[in-house]
This record gives sequence, C-alpha cells and structure tokens, in this order.
Amino acid sequence: MQKSTMIKKETAHKNRQWFMIDARGAVLGKLAEQVANLLRGKHKADFTPNVDCGDYVIVYHANEIILTGNKLEKENWYTHSQYIGGLRTRSGKIMKEKYAEEWLTTAVKGMLPKNRLANRMITKLHVFSGEVTKDFAAQKPTVLTAKGVRE
Repeated sequence: MQKSTMIKKETAHKNRQWFMIDARGAVLGKLAEQVANLLRGKHKADFTPNVDCGDYVIVYHANEIILTGNKLEKENWYTHSQYIGGLRTRSGKIMKEKYAEEWLTTAVKGMLPKNRLANRMITKLHVFSGEVTKDFAAQKPTVLTAKGVRE
C-alpha cells in the first residue's frame, strides 16, 4: 500500500506555475470555479488542504464575461460599508461595465475556503478588464481555455 504525500509549507512554493485564461464569452460561475481550483491547487496530485499549494492565475477580458438567463438585468450585487445606510446595490449590467475585475474576484473569493489561507490564495489572482497591461513573459504562463465558453 502506497502512502499519500502531504507537502509542507516550506516546499509548496517551489513548484508553482502561472496560468493565463481568456475570459471572453465565459460564464461567470464556471470560470470562477476553474480559477478557484487553480488557486487552491486542487488540480495537483499532491494537493494538501491546509497548505497554500495553488498556482498563480491571470484572467484577461473580464469585461466580456457573460451571465446565463436574464441575470444581467434582474440580479443585483450588494456591498455594505459597515456604516448606517451604507448598502450599495449594483445590477449585473453595471457590474459588467464598470466593475468587471471586482465582480470576478468576488465570485472567486466566494468559492475559496473561509479562512486565513483564502486571503493568501486570492492575492495570486490577477484580473484585467481588457488585454493584459503588465508583462508576464518572465513567468512563462501556460494558456488555458476558460470553462463554460459560449459563442
């Protein structure tokens, strides 16, 4: 019988990769699930739940993410400033036009575990509305296709 391996915190950062995902035409929930699994490291054979063993993810064209059904007009996203009367409501159309990076980041963060480890994982996510503005050529990212792409 073979023993399963648990990687340590000190060695987890040595085998990290960079992934690039084009979000053009992808459904928000399916893309967020794919990104959360990459950030968490669930695609690796030596996945350890209590160690940050995930990879870096770059998502571009976040302003071209789609929603299924009529969620763009009907569904609202809420944030609260923790002050009295500080509830802010935004529709899907406004979120897509003005806050695309925040929209995807919030969806991904909701799919990560609710602990301090998730705060470290979300810092490895880089989201851009249009083309990638920074140069990530030195990291040699692997290009992936987004889940749930609709034509």
